[in-house]
Parts: sequence; structure tokens; C-alpha cells
Amino acid sequence: MAGIVVVGSQWGDEGKGKITNFISQDSDMVVRYQGGNNAGHTIYVDGKKFELSSVPSGIFNPNRLAVIGNGCVVNPKALLAELHEIQEKGVTTENLRISDRAHVIFPYHMLIDQLADAKKGDGKIGTTGRGIGPTYMDKAARVGIRIVDLLDEEILRERLANVLAEKNEVLEKIYDHAPFDLEELVAEYVAYGQKLKPYIVDTTVLINEYLDDNKRVLFEGAQGAMLDIDQGTYPYVTSSSPVGGGATIGAGVGPTKITRVVGVAKAYTSRVGDGPFPTELFDEVGDRIREIGHEYGVVTKRPRRIGWLDTVVLRHSARIGGFTHLSLNSLDVLSGLETVKLAVAYELDGQRITHYPASLKDVQRVTPVYEELPGWSEDITGIKSRDELPANAENYLKRVEELIGVPLYTFAVGPSNEQTIILFDIWNKE
Repeated sequence: MAGIVVVGSQWGDEGKGKITNFISQDSDMVVRYQGGNNAGHTIYVDGKKFELSSVPSGIFNPNRLAVIGNGCVVNPKALLAELHEIQEKGVTTENLRISDRAHVIFPYHMLIDQLADAKKGDGKIGTTGRGIGPTYMDKAARVGIRIVDLLDEEILRERLANVLAEKNEVLEKIYDHAPFDLEELVAEYVAYGQKLKPYIVDTTVLINEYLDDNKRVLFEGAQGAMLDIDQGTYPYVTSSSPVGGGATIGAGVGPTKITRVVGVAKAYTSRVGDGPFPTELFDEVGDRIREIGHEYGVVTKRPRRIGWLDTVVLRHSARIGGFTHLSLNSLDVLSGLETVKLAVAYELDGQRITHYPASLKDVQRVTPVYEELPGWSEDITGIKSRDELPANAENYLKRVEELIGVPLYTFAVGPSNEQTIILFDIWNKE
């Protein structure tokens, strides 16, 4: 039995999709355990670029199952469009499975998401407006509608009627917006249910059968650990738990079935959306990193905020996520800088702290304590082993390992799989 979880270590966009796709080459199943289509994965397969937001990264191998777990929220319209796009590029989707317990995103979720965030003005969270938060809110309030409900028109109509009675009142009285029509939504979503029916199963049974049969199962989250609803930079977080422990709930497996947790990070820090960012750069270095690293959101296309690598954040992520190993991406983006910096601690009210504060006010007041290292000018995009790295680049990797207290599993010198340097076989390492 081998269950490996891939977790973003920062605020998302760390390259989880690439690492997931790489590890999955030797897996039997890849499971997406939380989130919705608000987080994108960019993956290169056979020279083709794929931008996924709903479909698990494991879809590209027809001999491997790609599973959307019960902890996810699903926009059927967006999912079907993404499947069509993949199919148009010659990729089969017959290996997709969708949990019958996953919750459904409806148009009213998206609309309320957008209207509510806009109404907050300067206090907005900066959501993608794709209805993720409101769908999880309905789930917690026990008024959500699940994938299995799309397969029964009578149940769907009954549940939607109850939900719309409240949602339409909110739209009309609070936002002065036109209501949704019940029968139009029922017809639309029953049709989606029929199109998705071949993929819908009880995935908890399927996943546990694979693990019990000693097959290799890889679990992937959507966002980074710093967006975790409990442990992230609240309230600037997502509405679910991307940390390693979230895989057990979002996939329906016990914690004893997780054998390793790989934290994925960039060699610097990026973030989309509002919220505290202690190491954020507002100078030409930040602009340079953004352009060289093509730091624009996969889903939103928004320019990402850029900063130096924050090891206070990474230690927090490793602690709450139970990291056994670390994958460091985009090392090549730092090439050409005279010096590179690592935030090793914070200063708060004259005291040095090495943990990430829970108080948003405190986070906004901290000053990063930097350790400065010599940079490297060499082009490293073509190297094939760690031994080939310039001395200063290798020293940077070593220092990151020391500061986080977690050994490297991979590091990457470019976006393709061929530019990801694997240091050992993670499936077989004792």
C-alpha cells in the first residue's frame, strides 16, 4: 500500500500539477481531494500545453484512474467544457471518475460569490468569483446539492426549490438582482447529470480498494497550505483544507493509508489575490521574476504578486502538512541575480520570531529577517543532475533544506518534466 499526498507549500501556483503529473507516471490512481475550478494546473505533455482547473492531473495516462473526490466542489458546465477541450487534443477521458458525494456549483453560487466580494470594497477577499466559497457554505449548512442528486430529477427539483427560495430572496432584496428560474436550472443540470453519469461512482470504495490491493494512489490538492481554511492566512484563504490531512477527509480514506507527503514550492514566492505577503517585492527584481517566471494566474490571468522565498511560511506548511519531502520548482528563474535572499525569521515589536502569526494584524506588521546568498549567472535549464548545478545554486538548495528541515525530493530548472531533477524513487524509498 502506498498513498502519497502532493501539497502546495505556499499560496498556490507552486507547480503542483507538474509534480503530480511526474509522480503519477508510476501510480495507478490520482485523486483530487478538495477545491473546485478556481485553481489551475499547467501541465506539458508530449510538447502540448494543458491548463486544467477541474480535471485531476492524472488524466493523461489512459491506464491510470483520475478521480474527483468527495471533498471537491464541481461545476458541471465547466468540467464538461474542460473534458471536451482535452478530448479535442487527443486525450481520452474514459479513465475519469467523479464522486457521487461531491457537491455541485450552481450559477447562483457564482453570482453571489461575485456580488458579495464586490460589496466588501477594500475588505474583499479577492476570490475568483467561481462560486467555490458559497458552495462550501451550503455544504456546511447542509443545504448543498451533490453530484448524485443530478441523476434524479425529482430529488433535484425538490432540493433546488428549497434552496432557490432563499437564494432568490437574497439576490432580490440584498443585491437588487433578478432571481433564477427553477425549471430552467433543473433542465440544465439534469442534462449535465446525464452527460456525467458514465463517470459517477462511489469513489471512497474505489480508492480504498486500490490501496488495499497495494496499488499506488497519489492525492493532489488544489491550493496551497497558506490558503487552508484553518491554518492559512485567514480570512484570505480558500474554503477547504488543501493540507496533507485534508486528503483523508476529501478522498474518504483513513490517515494510516497516507505514507508520504510532498510539499511543493517555488524557489521564490508568488501569490494571486489579496492578503498579507511579508516578503513581497515592489521593485525591478520582483518585476524581473514575474516576467521570467511567466507569473500570471492560469485561471484568472491576473499578474501574481512576487516575493523572496519565505522559509517561515515553508516551515509552517511543513509542520501543519506533515511534509516528508520537498519539491522546489523554478530554480532557473533566479539565475542572473547577483544575490538571492531567504526570509529566515520575522521581527515583530523588536523581537525575532520564527513562526507564522495567527493574527492578521501581526502578520501585516512583521519585518522579514533576510539571509543573503550569492547568486549565479549560469544557465541551468539544461542540467540533468544536482551535481551539475553551479556552486551557488547548490548552496541555495542546501540552505533551503536546512531551514525547512525537510529533504528535497525534486528540484526543477524549467517547466517541462524533462527539466525536473528527481533525486530518488519516492514510491520505493524506505
